[in-house]
Parts: sequence; structure tokens; C-alpha cells
Amino acid sequence: MNTQLLPSPRTDTGTGTGTGTTVPPVHGPAPVRDTGRFAGRHRRRLLRADALTVAAWSSLAASVALWLADGGLTAASSPAGLLTALGIVAGLAGMDLVLLMLLLAARIPFIDGAVGHDRALEFHRKLGKPSLYLLLAHGLLIAVGYGMAEGLDPVSEAVALWVLVPDMWLAFVSLALFIAVVVTSLVAVRRRFPYEFWYAVHLLTYAAVLTSLPHQFSVGGLFAEGTWQRWYWLAICIATGAALLYYRVIQPVRATFRHQLTVERVTSVAPGVVNIEMSGLQLGSLAGNGGRFFIWRFLAPGLWWHPHPFSLSAEPVRTGPDGHGRLRITVRDLGRGSAQLLRLRRGTKVAVEGPYGLFSSAARSKDRVVMIGAGIGITPLRALLETTPFAPGQATVLLRGHSNQELYLGEEILELCRQRGATLFHLTGGRDPGSPDSWLPAAEHRAGYSLADYVPEIGSADVYVCGPSRWAGNVLNAARAAGVHEDQLHHERFDW
Repeated sequence: MNTQLLPSPRTDTGTGTGTGTTVPPVHGPAPVRDTGRFAGRHRRRLLRADALTVAAWSSLAASVALWLADGGLTAASSPAGLLTALGIVAGLAGMDLVLLMLLLAARIPFIDGAVGHDRALEFHRKLGKPSLYLLLAHGLLIAVGYGMAEGLDPVSEAVALWVLVPDMWLAFVSLALFIAVVVTSLVAVRRRFPYEFWYAVHLLTYAAVLTSLPHQFSVGGLFAEGTWQRWYWLAICIATGAALLYYRVIQPVRATFRHQLTVERVTSVAPGVVNIEMSGLQLGSLAGNGGRFFIWRFLAPGLWWHPHPFSLSAEPVRTGPDGHGRLRITVRDLGRGSAQLLRLRRGTKVAVEGPYGLFSSAARSKDRVVMIGAGIGITPLRALLETTPFAPGQATVLLRGHSNQELYLGEEILELCRQRGATLFHLTGGRDPGSPDSWLPAAEHRAGYSLADYVPEIGSADVYVCGPSRWAGNVLNAARAAGVHEDQLHHERFDW
């Protein structure tokens, strides 16, 4: 059964409980003009994103331009030389894309703050196939070009390169590793294996890069000493390695030792859903991040090596003068990994990385804000509602679930809406099986309700969406249809 805030969202506004009664906000909603206070920060973020795009294309152009500047085309006067030259260009471009992939996955704050963690990983995945195709073309064209020059077929030439040329066997190993990584990253393949298997194979990317480097510097004088090429490639390889080491290893270790997080208690929220409360030190640096997520590792047998991306479901609370405090995440049993967390013991140590992502006030561009969540995706909205700035009447929260029991932390959200003057809608009930593109309960969908009926001013608001992927996609499409610009849509995907 659907529980609506009011009889008709077309004609009334207010804050409602999960029982269908109407509770007015502490401050009645009133029209508030958009002051543009978020516009400057939004423009700066877009400029950073543009700068990253320019830097990426520039690195690709530089990798080829420096080779040309060092006389790379001088040997392309014959068919064999031309094929060899094309193979070198393909290899340079492919290797540059691989390094870009590593930087996108390094969790660098500048990249994360410009495009978000999920979009950075989306670009990372999109570069996988082009980089592999370029590296395959590199190997094939080199074998054909060298073979034509020496009167050998490509297979014989490849065998000769493996046996006779120093470090070349490592290049073949590197190519095989790249193929394994890309193939296991395909969605159809990933679904056949547990996350742990895919994650372990994906770590082979680092081995693939390391084994690809020696032949570049030792074979054929491609990066001969004294050339700009040599210094360029040394610089970007060292910079990429340093970024990975610092942001993926050193910084998480420092954060873990600084905060000294420990599980205090695990309490039930609903069947299969628990709050995990942790205590620690200097938690002020984790506060004010809204719905941004952290990567948690619970240092218990069978759990310590498994990373869990969860957002805070409440801001950290200071409990002592020495900086001691508590924080909380809310977890639902969605598989073997998360199911184990429901049985965590008090005193379990916790390693933490983050925060990551743009599901926070950092992405705001408008004064008005709309938060739409379903299921366990409601819990990051609770933290965002607690911290994101807005005036009374400028925020609307829509919570979706099959029943009131699935509106996790609903009572806490209701109280926050009362305190801050936000409008709250509870939308419960099953979806219409004949309308897979609907995000509403069946009754509202059949009645013709749209997102604009609940939030008439949605076109001038930032819209935060968190919930199951397919449902969230339907909400985003509904928001676009209601006139919301793409820059005003914020949705963090955790399918990494």
C-alpha cells in the first residue's frame, strides 16, 4: 500500500509521517529566490574537469609528438619501415592511455573533486578496450614490419624477438596480462566470478605496466639517453607510480592510524539492515562530507582484505575533549560480503579510506535541493540532509520503499525535516510490473503523477538520487524530462 504525504502532491506541500498524517514543517516553506551562492564553486569545478580533459588529450599528443620530434619518421621510407613506425605510434598511444587509466583509479583528490569517483572509474573502464587494441596493434605491426625487413613471417619474427632481443619476452608477458585484465573487466565476464577473483586479477594491471617498461628503454634506442622522450616517459611513469603509492597505500594507512576506529556496537534497523557505530579519534576531518563515501576494511578474520564502499548515515559526533568521537554507517545484507558485517563484534578494528565522490554539497549549483532515495540508498541522504546548506522551504526529500519498513532511518529523516524546514514525501508500494521505466509506486504511476507534481520547482534545484541502479536510472530520466539540467543531477554509482 502506498503511503502519501498528502492527498495530492499537485495541490499541497508539507512534511508527512509514515502513517499518512500531515505534519507541518518547523518553518513553513516559502518561495526563496536563488542567490547563486553555489554558482562560483560550480563553475570552478567544471573548469577543473575541462583542465583534466585538456591534460589527457595533451599527454596523448605529446607521447607521439616527441617521437616525431626525435626523427621517428626517418625510417618510414619503405613499407616495412612504415609498418614499424605505425606500430611504435600505436604502442606509445596505448601506453599513455594505460597510465591515464592508472591515474583515474588512483583516487587523486583533484580528479575526485572535479568529476567524482564513479565517473573517474567510468572513464577508466572506457579506456580499457582502446588501450588494449592499440597495444595489440603495436605488437602485430612491429612483428610484421620487422619480419618484412628480415624476410620472416610475423610468427617467426615474434619468436625471434622473444628469444633474441633482451627484455622483449617481458613485453609479451605484459601484453598477455593486459588481455587478461581487460577480458575479466567485461561485465558479462565479471558476473560469472566473485568480486574477490575479479579484484585480484585486476591488480595484474600493475604487473602488466611494470613488465612493459624495460623493453621501451632498452630496445631499439626508442628512448635513448639525452632525448626528450626519455625524460618525458620517465617523468610520467614516476609520477603515476608515486600517485598510486601515496593515495592508494600511504594515505589510507595514515588515516587508519590517525583515526583508530573501533566498532562500538551493531544495532538492528530492520530485517537484514544494521547500524554499525564506531568510535575513534580526530573525527572532525570526516565531518561535513554529506553523502560522500568511504572505503572500510573491518580487520577481522575473513574480512580484513575485503573493501566495502559505504557512506556515513550520520555526521560524526564528538564525545570527548580529546577529539574522541563516534560515527555511523548503515549496512544492508546484499551478499556474502555485507552479510558478514551484520555479525561484527565489538572491538573490531577498522581501516578507512576516503572520503570519495561528489555526492555532497561540493556538487551543488543551486540553492534549492531535492533528495530522492530508495531502500538502503536512503541512508546517505540522511547524512546529506543533516549537513547540506539550505533555507527553510528550499529542500524536498522523497523516500521510496515497498513498505514503511523499507524507509530506513525514516524517523530520523522526519525529525531532521522538521528541524530544518524541509518537505518530506513517503512513497511506498510495489511498482507497476507493466511499466519497468517507472520509479513511482504503481498507484501513483497509474494516476499519472510525475516528479514535477511533487517538486514543481525541480528545474531550479540540484537533484541527488541514491538507490538501486535501475530505479535510480528511471529517476534520473524523470528528472531530465522535468527540465533538470545534467549538471544538476547527482548520482553516485558503487558498481566498482
